[in-house]
Amino acid sequence: MKKLPVGIQTFSEIINENYLYIDKTGIAYSLIDNFKYVFLSRPRRFGKSLFLDTLKNIFEGNRELFRGLLIEEQWNWEAKYPVIKISFSGGIRSQETLRKNLFYILNDNQKRLDIHCDEKEDPNQCFAELIEKAYEKYHQKVVILIDEYDKPILDNIENIHEALLIRDGMRDFYTKIKENDRYLRFVFLTGVSKFAKVSIFSGLNNLEDISLNPAFGNICGYTQLDLDTTFATYLEGVDMEQVKRWYNGYNFLGDSVYNPFDILLFIKNNYEFDNYWFETGTPRFLVELIKKNGYFIPRFERLYVNKSLLNSFDIENLNLETILFQSGYLTIKRLMPSGTGIRYELGFPNKEVQISFNDAILQSMIIVSEKELLHDELLDFIETGDVNKLEPIIRHLFASIAYNNYTNNQIDRYEGFYASVLFAFFIGFGVDIIAEDVSNRGRIDLTLKAGGQTFLLELKVTDGEPLEQIKRMKYYEKYAGERYLIGIVFDPKARNVSKFEVERV
Repeated sequence: MKKLPVGIQTFSEIINENYLYIDKTGIAYSLIDNFKYVFLSRPRRFGKSLFLDTLKNIFEGNRELFRGLLIEEQWNWEAKYPVIKISFSGGIRSQETLRKNLFYILNDNQKRLDIHCDEKEDPNQCFAELIEKAYEKYHQKVVILIDEYDKPILDNIENIHEALLIRDGMRDFYTKIKENDRYLRFVFLTGVSKFAKVSIFSGLNNLEDISLNPAFGNICGYTQLDLDTTFATYLEGVDMEQVKRWYNGYNFLGDSVYNPFDILLFIKNNYEFDNYWFETGTPRFLVELIKKNGYFIPRFERLYVNKSLLNSFDIENLNLETILFQSGYLTIKRLMPSGTGIRYELGFPNKEVQISFNDAILQSMIIVSEKELLHDELLDFIETGDVNKLEPIIRHLFASIAYNNYTNNQIDRYEGFYASVLFAFFIGFGVDIIAEDVSNRGRIDLTLKAGGQTFLLELKVTDGEPLEQIKRMKYYEKYAGERYLIGIVFDPKARNVSKFEVERV
């Protein structure tokens, strides 16, 4: 069997060193045959860099690398184009480091293309000079490939002032692309986030965004067909339904796709289910933004947004839903045409993201030393379904929340806070739970299943009779078997349970 290309983003290495390759060259041909200026947004670790490097080798005419692939008989290999490749993988923390990094990248391209540029002060002018000289030297139009165009901005997202300065510097740099249109054959930019055109692409307003173009929905990621065919021998004997629940589910309006990083590491690690993609980095600012604004965490299970919200990332007015979608924590579950245009239902793509995301939020709130104790207590409850063990667990959970989570806010006065903490806690440990569970009589705050039993939780703050509400509304009738009705009242001063009542039906 071929080797697994874990972390390898160089197309020639994958082909020459006999690594497994999922053929995306048919999509590549369709892209370069129909577009000139293209933008693609995908979450990290989704194969953007490999696809971009594949384009580079196509335009350079390296036919020997494409033997037997879809594009081999479609492309004119006699035409070889000079390629300027730009990648912002390094850390950029200021305007000055951006300037130095741009010159480093441009100098590297000059060496590879055997071109010498005279401009030494302004990287923007050097870029323009490089484009023109490449055209003149090779008597062929130039291809520009830019990977992770947004990383310098995202790396500074917690320092808005610096991020804005870097954004403006990059906007001036990208403006040189449009100014040199007469020399260009093809331009392709990738990134995680799509910034509003007025903020960074104002000088490149002819850029076509294919991020949610159904024809290119499979441009990155592995499809179920890929797993059933190319990966078949690697996944013999594996519970594929479980693999699908854990790692499939990303939707860019093509087929439902898997994150390649997950599948490759799942196989490499002897089929152990783990949060491989999630562990590669969840921005701290994202978790803090959720806590700071008191977002109702269960809402992320089913979120409704319009198209404009998905398409525009504004660092001066951060929208959580946009960030979560573009960075891959939420995905499209359903399209809902309406009189005002397309709306989307968003949700977690799969079990890995659902569990890991909620666990990350919980870890940011509770005292670290308490987490394992809570885990052990919860596992005991899940295995036995003993309702008498649930109240001590919930009391322990809220007693473990660090004090600084309550400062400068009044989140402990709202039911949504307590529901969010409980939801994140149970989901983070893989418990089957439903928030705002709909019945024909209303909504149950939380429904969880453990030990073959169903537990219906209604929450109140300060006062009220939540147990009586469950009984009066007969929320439990939608479930068969043994059911426990649980009414919980929280005291915002004690920041914990003040009443815990249980009734079995």
